[in-house]
Amino acid sequence: MTGARLQPGPVLTGSGLVAILRGRSGERLAAACEVLLDAGVRCLEVTMNTPGALDVVGRLTADAGAGTEIGVGTVRRPEEVDRAADAGAVFVVAPNTDEAVGRRAAERGLAWYPGALTPTEIARAWDLGAAAVKVFPAGSAGGPRYLREVRGPLDDVLLVPTGGVGVEDVPGYLQAGAVAVGMGGPLLGRALEDDAELAGLAGRARAALDAVARGRSGA
Repeated sequence: MTGARLQPGPVLTGSGLVAILRGRSGERLAAACEVLLDAGVRCLEVTMNTPGALDVVGRLTADAGAGTEIGVGTVRRPEEVDRAADAGAVFVVAPNTDEAVGRRAAERGLAWYPGALTPTEIARAWDLGAAAVKVFPAGSAGGPRYLREVRGPLDDVLLVPTGGVGVEDVPGYLQAGAVAVGMGGPLLGRALEDDAELAGLAGRARAALDAVARGRSGA
């Protein structure tokens, strides 16, 4: 292991939803984050490769109260962990599993959600100290059915499927054993590039939260 395993944040596990904000432009990034927070989505992942990401994370974490978790995604190098930590992030997410990144996250006290897909990759990420493993790209791998099959032998591993997760998929993933789901494009749409899409973001966020509630109730 890279160090003592940190637990996933209580907002992530409690809400069951991580909103992933990634865009070519950062012009509407802060506005989109505020819309999501106001709609009740309290766990946000702002990706490192979105212009202005760390500035927005810094402002959000300075203003965030209890019940909010702000993290940085697409963190692939140890120095990027440091930049995320300095901005006030409480977790880092990666598309891959890199031991040096996990070690630095443990040193900085950040929960680490590395990406993995196959059972071998998922088990390795967990053994290296992941707080939870990001199963990516979950949709392309077979969706909830794939997650359920992986959970059979790896039932001690906390999994967060991301990649192509639509609102209609959320209940199935949670019932298959996911601790939470990560939603990017199907939730955000083009909210970071288009004002009309930004205007509809609150409705999509509420629909995603409703889907989480259905999944957890077994409906």
